[in-house]
Amino acid sequence: MPSDIEPLLRELAPQVLGTLIRRHGQFDACEDAVQEALLAAAQQWPDEGVPDSPRSWLTAVANRRLVDEWRSESARRRREESAGTLELAVPAETQHEDDTLTLLFLCCHPALSIPSQLALTLRAVGGLTTGEIASAFLVPETTMGQRISRAKKSIKSAGATFALPPESERAERLRVVLHVLYLLFNEGYATSSGPMAQRSDLTGEAIRLARMLVRLLPDEGEVGGLLALMLLTDARRDARTEPDGSLVPLAEQRRHLWDAAQIAEGIQLITRTLGRTPTGPYQLQAAIAAVHDEAPNAADTDWPQIVALYNVLEQIAPSPVVTLNRAVAVAMVNGPRAGLAILGTLEGDDRMSQTHRVDAVRGHLLELAGDLTAARESYQLAARRTASLPEQRYLALQAARLGPS
Repeated sequence: MPSDIEPLLRELAPQVLGTLIRRHGQFDACEDAVQEALLAAAQQWPDEGVPDSPRSWLTAVANRRLVDEWRSESARRRREESAGTLELAVPAETQHEDDTLTLLFLCCHPALSIPSQLALTLRAVGGLTTGEIASAFLVPETTMGQRISRAKKSIKSAGATFALPPESERAERLRVVLHVLYLLFNEGYATSSGPMAQRSDLTGEAIRLARMLVRLLPDEGEVGGLLALMLLTDARRDARTEPDGSLVPLAEQRRHLWDAAQIAEGIQLITRTLGRTPTGPYQLQAAIAAVHDEAPNAADTDWPQIVALYNVLEQIAPSPVVTLNRAVAVAMVNGPRAGLAILGTLEGDDRMSQTHRVDAVRGHLLELAGDLTAARESYQLAARRTASLPEQRYLALQAARLGPS
């Protein structure tokens, strides 16, 4: 497929799906029809050219698929046997806000689990196939198909309508949407399992959806903050691994490989966003990323400013991950023992029981403190606890570097 067609289809997919759901009210049938229309476009447009109105073309094809399906007697019997199973209550056609935003809120409905929100967002808003989503999250296609199907049924059971949430619920629902995009980006940037250190297809999709959200909600500071965070973090992608796939820590990265254009865009965005609206966690994380990206080398990093930003972040959005990162920043300012003291507050925190990161950070700080035996043991424990093969190799090398067990 020509390189200019695929991005266009991904952009149009949620718009067409939103139009169909608003018109017909059947999420499942409409989504299947849109997928068929996208497939037809991918097959025909490279040879025949992109139509003058590609959105209208896709909508017409998808509508035709629906009509053909509904004309089938067997399909009619199936609909009668499962009346209302997947239908959404649909308001009358009126002047409404962008359907893509409505669709994104629907896919991130709080009645769904986070894995279901991610899967449904990628399918309905991102335009990915079930197979592509299954591949991204390392599960069988049938498993992912069942997850998406259950998500649609859960939306129906929750009484969801194809409409923006009421004003009283919108801020909380937007928080869920941003969290889903944040998780999607993180899974791509630091893949949690498997042989790959990062997945640029997932980070790229998260950035694309965040850009779309910024266009739809330009006055929401946290929306701009999330996009800035993604850009400033993703800018380091090419420097994070060696040609053989091994990980390179931030302090050792070759900064000339960082994407200067993305850094400039991210800094401009967060500069414009901070102070315009109440400061939120994504804006603060973006500000921290900007401090790292602006430093010409690791030694020139403004660690006191990073500590100050983490202190504010921990006040407004406390979490063990924030505490973990603050421990590293404090260690860079006040020494490794100060960082280890903060790290000790996470002992016994069940929220960190499934991650290797506390052990990895402890190993790093113990090494800085000169306790090489304890550092080696922490690195070895962290290596055993991660499902990411590149991280396993990196942590095992750190342990081996400190001498035999």
